[in-house]
Amino acid sequence: MRYCLALLLLLLCAPSTTLAAGLTLRAPLQADTIDRAAPALARQLIADFHDDDRQRHLGTLFRLQMAAGQYAQAVQSIRALRALRGDDASQPPLFLQYETYALAKVHEASAHTAFAQAWRTTFAERFATLDDRTALQAEFAFGGYLPRMRDDLDKALSAIAGKRQLSQAEAIDVIRAWQVHAAYRAFLPLFNEALAQDDARRYAIDRSALVRTPDNASLAVLTVRPRSAAPLPTLLTFTIYANDDWAWADAKKMAAHGYAGVVAYSRGKGRSTDAIAPYMHDGTDAAAVIEWIAGQPWSDGRVGMYGGSYSGFTQWAALKQRPKALKAIATSATVAPGIDVPMEGGIFLNFMYAWPAYTASNRTLNDTAYGDSARWTALDRTLYSSGRAYRELPAIDGNPNPLFSEWLRHPAYDDYWQQQIPQGDAFADIDIPVLATTGYFDGAQIGVLHYFREHLRHHPDADHTLLIGPYQHFTMQTGVPSTVQGYTTDASARIDLQALRLAWFDHVFKGAAKPALLADRVNWQVMGADTWRHAHTLDAMPAQMLKLHLVPGTETDMHLLATQAQPNEEIMQRINFSDRSDAAKPMPADSVNTQLDPRAGLVFASAPMAQDTELAGAFNGVLDFSINKHDADIVIGIYERNAQGEYLDLGWWLQRASYNADRRHRQLLEPGVRQQLEVKDTRLLGRKLPAGSQLVVSLGVAKQADRQLNLGSGKEPADETIADAGAPMEIRWYGSSYLELGVR
Repeated sequence: MRYCLALLLLLLCAPSTTLAAGLTLRAPLQADTIDRAAPALARQLIADFHDDDRQRHLGTLFRLQMAAGQYAQAVQSIRALRALRGDDASQPPLFLQYETYALAKVHEASAHTAFAQAWRTTFAERFATLDDRTALQAEFAFGGYLPRMRDDLDKALSAIAGKRQLSQAEAIDVIRAWQVHAAYRAFLPLFNEALAQDDARRYAIDRSALVRTPDNASLAVLTVRPRSAAPLPTLLTFTIYANDDWAWADAKKMAAHGYAGVVAYSRGKGRSTDAIAPYMHDGTDAAAVIEWIAGQPWSDGRVGMYGGSYSGFTQWAALKQRPKALKAIATSATVAPGIDVPMEGGIFLNFMYAWPAYTASNRTLNDTAYGDSARWTALDRTLYSSGRAYRELPAIDGNPNPLFSEWLRHPAYDDYWQQQIPQGDAFADIDIPVLATTGYFDGAQIGVLHYFREHLRHHPDADHTLLIGPYQHFTMQTGVPSTVQGYTTDASARIDLQALRLAWFDHVFKGAAKPALLADRVNWQVMGADTWRHAHTLDAMPAQMLKLHLVPGTETDMHLLATQAQPNEEIMQRINFSDRSDAAKPMPADSVNTQLDPRAGLVFASAPMAQDTELAGAFNGVLDFSINKHDADIVIGIYERNAQGEYLDLGWWLQRASYNADRRHRQLLEPGVRQQLEVKDTRLLGRKLPAGSQLVVSLGVAKQADRQLNLGSGKEPADETIADAGAPMEIRWYGSSYLELGVR
């Protein structure tokens, strides 16, 4: 049935006319009339609205009732919908924000009080019925971005612009958008203050604590803990990312789950007045905070640490000091200085040039500088096209960058880097539980795996659990979306990683069952198979290893992955470092692309898979080659090419050849001599290749604007200029080169 809606402030047609001939608008709905027109329009819709799906019916009806000003009836509909759904009692009541608003409107009318006071009273009463965990979840429904809601309303009005006759669906869409905006417009300005009052009732909060370190530096600390509780275990994150909103959210979440929540900032950040020195003091400083926590009357003497990226590094830095009260760590996307940042495989990565401006230029964070992508992109391209030395980046930028310049003075994995995290036998003494999460698309996966491999190498029985899925660096910390870098994740991969971490801490500190997903030491989601697998070691992930040789093909742009070696065959690769004409060419942003970037180098492809084939675990291999230079930065990419011709990025490997044998010491190559490079300590693969797909490998030399160049002269690459490029780099790759990939 179609509805005709007549209004000029009031609807002109009677309900009976609605059923017979529809309602005709005397004037179309507009942004400046919708507030006055919506209630009468909603009442007309209610008179004849019905949906055979009872849940959907109630979900629409309560919105129409709210728009119509029928607030008591709206509350009844919301509660009927909840009863029908039968939601888990541990979850926040569905549509609590709208129920609270409607109850406040009822109270406003009955008590003849102002809406603001009625809403504050209603909010306090409703939240008082929720436990801490449920209240923490419930508060998110009350937040929102009002301009976006207004934009949604304007879009709904735009969809019916000029119309004098609307379908029921069109009318409901407009009312829904108006109802959302009207409700949030009324209570959103009141929410933060009301929530703060609820927090003060629930938690003991200290935003002013300063912890002194052994060398008398000060560290800013925030603590949040349940008000009525015996001494508790503490969950601590130690971070350089001094953002009070983030810190508050983290500490409060730990408190809501029955822990003392503590956030501490690196020295020089927040209320600390000391010099900012990223990485250098975090281990000893975190240990000082842990000792301080253990001495507080609200602490039971046990501390766990958690956090991602830099905050993952600080956990391992703290473990180097072995503080007695530190009983467990849960790391995510964890960086390992000197291993994966600011360089990987000995190759400096330009994105780290901007990082000191973000973290070390003031007491909080310099979002303006860090977010100036045009500046950083232009800097990369200017350096690349100019041919100037990499060490001159600050001069080209026009701003000093002492931290980055200091990093460049340590291109090898020397004492400067080694002092920051445990080394060698120190891993053998780490006997506390460790949970590590990373992603196939996580740039820090190499750091996570470095800690895992070293810990197990020196302590084979260590309680160290690894979880990996189709995640990238930030999704692990903010939530797993349905699409990650262009890849559509399986349903089984879309888990709440923060909830998993808390469940694991409950296992460690409170004796709860270990999360079922962490069934063994290594736990990985198989992309494309919508399942998780488990193994006790990295080596046990695959059932067998598939050895594929990189041999010449008949096509100039595509070579072969073959089961048989061809040691006497070779492929010549030529790289002209004097040619910088591709400076402005952007790098692919997604992990799914219709073609490979030509800069990837030589391309090798298998025959199409005759049956589904599952890749699992790290890959390794040996590259057999000769070169006319003293060094080269090698890049390997692993891809799936599906039947539609799309390439999915499965993993990659970066390595400066001169640091391949020992990352601590540079060993130059001998030009013109056949030699080998070991492919080792790589990322993990976890993908089901369907029948018809091909396995594709790219093999190249790093030459792009967003990474340090290595021209192969034998000089320190940071000092090389375009004048050192000389003749093009020529590499002869022999058909005895191979990669081994794990399969199940």
